[in-house]
Amino acid sequence: MIRIILFLLLIAVAAAGAAWVADQTGDVVLSWDGWRVVTTLPVLVLCIGIVVVAAIVAWAILRAIWKMPDGIRRARRERRRARGRHAITQGLLAIGHGDSSAARAHAEVAGRHAANDPLTLLLHAQSAQLDGDRAGAQRAFRAMAEREDTRLLGLRGLFIEAQRADDPVSAVMIAEEALKVAPSSSWASHAVLGFCCAKGDWAGALSILDNNQSSGLIDKATYRRQRGVLLTARALEFETADRDLSRNSVMEAVKLAPTLIPAAVLASKFEAEAHQVRRAMRLVETAWLAQPHPDLADAYAHVRLGDSARQRLVRVETLAARTPGHIEGALAIARAAIDASEFARARAALEPFIAAPTQRVALLMAEIERTEHGDSGRARAWTLRAVRALHDPVWTADGYVSDRWRPVSPVTG
Repeated sequence: MIRIILFLLLIAVAAAGAAWVADQTGDVVLSWDGWRVVTTLPVLVLCIGIVVVAAIVAWAILRAIWKMPDGIRRARRERRRARGRHAITQGLLAIGHGDSSAARAHAEVAGRHAANDPLTLLLHAQSAQLDGDRAGAQRAFRAMAEREDTRLLGLRGLFIEAQRADDPVSAVMIAEEALKVAPSSSWASHAVLGFCCAKGDWAGALSILDNNQSSGLIDKATYRRQRGVLLTARALEFETADRDLSRNSVMEAVKLAPTLIPAAVLASKFEAEAHQVRRAMRLVETAWLAQPHPDLADAYAHVRLGDSARQRLVRVETLAARTPGHIEGALAIARAAIDASEFARARAALEPFIAAPTQRVALLMAEIERTEHGDSGRARAWTLRAVRALHDPVWTADGYVSDRWRPVSPVTG
């Protein structure tokens, strides 16, 4: 609206000026070095206007001629850039299709027409990977790692190549460098964290985990659980070498992850040694309600040093009553009952599971037959059934079966 008003005002002023010039009478005389020109004011104004317009047109033509070489060069650059971008697009599509020869050809075209485009380096790297040219891929990724805008992408490519070459030392060094460049990089953080765990650098692993939480890579619940796992791992490693560090670590761990079985077991052991029996029992009970486990039952049975086998049996029965019908409760009662020579109670605990026994059920029945009656024949029969029986739950990770808890997978870290 304001522009329309200003335009109308400009037209009005121009019209008024033209009318004023047309209304003027008299002549305008120009005299210079013997030349004398006599004309009217409107004609003079018209001549001046023509001269001004001609000057503007001439200047525009001269300016266009002056800038023509730059324009031609710019147009050529745009055409080269367009060809390069087209080659990059077609090359990436070829990689997606798995056409290595087409990808390589498009990468060469992109290198000629868009050498400074970061996507050109990526195309070279991926086409080399598709060809199986590991050295070529590494060269391209190194070139990317030297550029500010593609450094992290180049480091990730080098990291993947190091993993493919089965060079974990180089892979971790690259991941550590990437973590310095981008502390919120999830792949670099995961790699460094796994390396720290593999070599038992729990302080370093905890530092990386804190960085993950502050960078927003993991939520609070995941952070608490993973920190509890790492603290438990440190506590188990230093259980004999540094008792104070071990105790402090596991006590923090059990607060962060109260259902973590190895943390609850070790924490209850420390509490029992300090004659804090009720605390030790509560730690085990909390973890047992989440997931009954034989290690928890054993820790609960021996929470008070010097108790008789019958006292341990009563305590285990109390724990098993918290999860009625669970096989681990029955196995724990049977184990404690055998130790207390209460074979009838052991048989009663295992009775619901005899029809389809697990290996531990069958082995306990074999022990009962051998210990109570000395019946080696029936004991042998139960032992044979154990060979064919269902497997009991064990610690597993990535297909690896372990006889003890581990903080990280020995296969994938």
